[in-house]
Amino acid sequence: MRVLVLNAGSSSLKGSIVDSVDLRTIAKDEVSLGVDATRRHGLERTVRGLLRKLQVGGGQEIDAVGHRVVHGGTRYRSATRIDDRVLKGIESLAAFAPLHNRIALLAMHAARKLVPNIPQVAAFDTAFHAGLAPDQFIYPVPWRWYREYGIRRFGFHGLSVEWSTDRAGELLGRPKAEVALVVAHLGSGCSVTAVLDGRSVATSMGLTPMEGLMMGTRSGSIDPGILLYMLRTRRAGWRELEEALDHHSGLTGVYGRAAGMREIEAAARTGNKRAKLAIDMFTGRTAAAIAAAATTLPRLDALVFTGGIGEHSTLIREAVVRRLAPLGLSGEGGSRTLVVEAREDAVIARQTVALLRSGRGGA
Repeated sequence: MRVLVLNAGSSSLKGSIVDSVDLRTIAKDEVSLGVDATRRHGLERTVRGLLRKLQVGGGQEIDAVGHRVVHGGTRYRSATRIDDRVLKGIESLAAFAPLHNRIALLAMHAARKLVPNIPQVAAFDTAFHAGLAPDQFIYPVPWRWYREYGIRRFGFHGLSVEWSTDRAGELLGRPKAEVALVVAHLGSGCSVTAVLDGRSVATSMGLTPMEGLMMGTRSGSIDPGILLYMLRTRRAGWRELEEALDHHSGLTGVYGRAAGMREIEAAARTGNKRAKLAIDMFTGRTAAAIAAAATTLPRLDALVFTGGIGEHSTLIREAVVRRLAPLGLSGEGGSRTLVVEAREDAVIARQTVALLRSGRGGA
């Protein structure tokens, strides 16, 4: 089967056609949605243009469409065939992932219109973390918050971590069920996941994709007292806080404007102090999260870097590894530090075909 994979992220829309037999990418393209995809208008037109570039219907035939969805909550623990009911379910979770689920929904609606009569499947980032133990997914807050409101850790970037786990096993020459890893997915969004025997055992993102590491425009974890102070003194309402923490924090907040890591690194080389500060904060917090994740493992066979920054920024990787010297991690190129190309599209295609061939609806 040939699967069209649409990966609607917080800053880009990636499209690829994947052969389900060998997971080979037949064609791929990417459209930037800006630093904040939620501010992009005319996504159907964007999807149409992407399909045209991939020659879907104009030479490239497809058998199915697979979509990446960031938040599946407790309801969607595996890939699920898309219908109106599933679309409503995904929409109901948008409040927990406003930068992602709404964009994915728009892409789904567009794809259903542009390539009708083709089965479409949603693959969820949260599904990989569905087996987290209670000591990892329960927050130390009043118990009724969990029981009545569903406040718990979900974890994200699961599709990326799943692929990284498979590749790490291959690179280490061992079955993935026998390796202990920490996977650092560093891109517009950033997270760290501890993986033991092919399963997620700890992860840095939480109820929402805002917890954990410092990110492109997201703050990551900060003192909750800051938010209470801003609310109590009426310096900000909840909408202003959401806007600030999702869109104007992280690297953007410290550097002073929206920019990718390449630009920030270039600015730091010219002596820009805020650019250097942003890099130091980013690497420090990433290293701290990796060290914390490693404590949940009986050993650490490898640290895996993936994602746009993780794959392409030697400066960031080396700075993080230097900070982790007390853990005994080797430097760049060492046997315990791996760089893996993110292939969420391959995992989505694999899950899509498995679901359709099983005849199940998923969920």
